Amino acid sequence: MKKAKSILVTGGAGFLGSHLCERLLQDGHGVLCVDDFSTGSEKNIAHLQASPRFRWLRHDVTQPLAAEVDEIYNLACPASPVHYQADPVRTLRTSVMGALNLLELARQCRAVILQASTSEVYGDPSVHPQPESYWGNVNPIGVRACYDEGKRCAETLFFDYRRQHGVRTKVVRLFNTYGPRMRPDDGRVVSNFIVQALRGADLTVYGSGDQTRSFCYVDDMVEALVRMMATPDEVAGPVNLGNPGEFTILELAQKVLAHTGATARITHHPLPGDDPRQRQPDIALAHQLLGGWEPRMDLDAGLRQTIAYFRGAGAP
Repeated sequence: MKKAKSILVTGGAGFLGSHLCERLLQDGHGVLCVDDFSTGSEKNIAHLQASPRFRWLRHDVTQPLAAEVDEIYNLACPASPVHYQADPVRTLRTSVMGALNLLELARQCRAVILQASTSEVYGDPSVHPQPESYWGNVNPIGVRACYDEGKRCAETLFFDYRRQHGVRTKVVRLFNTYGPRMRPDDGRVVSNFIVQALRGADLTVYGSGDQTRSFCYVDDMVEALVRMMATPDEVAGPVNLGNPGEFTILELAQKVLAHTGATARITHHPLPGDDPRQRQPDIALAHQLLGGWEPRMDLDAGLRQTIAYFRGAGAP
């Protein structure tokens, strides 16, 4: 039987973080969920609070944190363009100062720390699909830079703390993740389309809709995170995590319409600044390092579960 650990999850009341907290509790661990609730929600973790192994703390990771833990998952940062562009300076501080404070905590506790980085470090890629060896094509002064460059700087800090201080670090790059507990107002394309369809509104497609994305269901992503944390200390990453299935935005819109039964139209609007044209992970390294991990949920089945959640939550 595996030994129970004390695990800190920052951003633990968010969409992905709450699913991770739930999984870690199911695995028998003690979980400290830290969130400033700027984009997370107490509703996401309400069902976990009956467990004596679950604690939560309202805290901003830009401030130092004291705790005794064995492992740290750093998921603290707004992840959708609507939210991270609302206060770009705060986003940058959360990415950089948050990483610095949590690395210091890991150093003090001798904990293993995992950074949830992002596919956005690749920017608008000129290499397709994107392998971990690709250094990216990021506009450092664009409207998305607060997130893209903040996450890139956090990766730098993780590898420098590893080299300079011997901290046991791991970096993963998450591609588009979706599923229950997404916020209806988070501005991500899956939730946007579902909410619009359930309201009977037109589906908003930016640009031609020929740009591509790859969508990973939340349960598959959580499984990958847990497996990455369990890898030997010499496995530092970065490792891409996502679903390599590639779909155009128009294809996604049509799937949402089909699964909701909506009769709405698809309307086209100007592209936002620095919007990537293609996004698809090369997950060969994850498959190799994480015991053959690959996503199991296909997009149609995942959309059905996500739509059912939004219907039950009364999103319209």
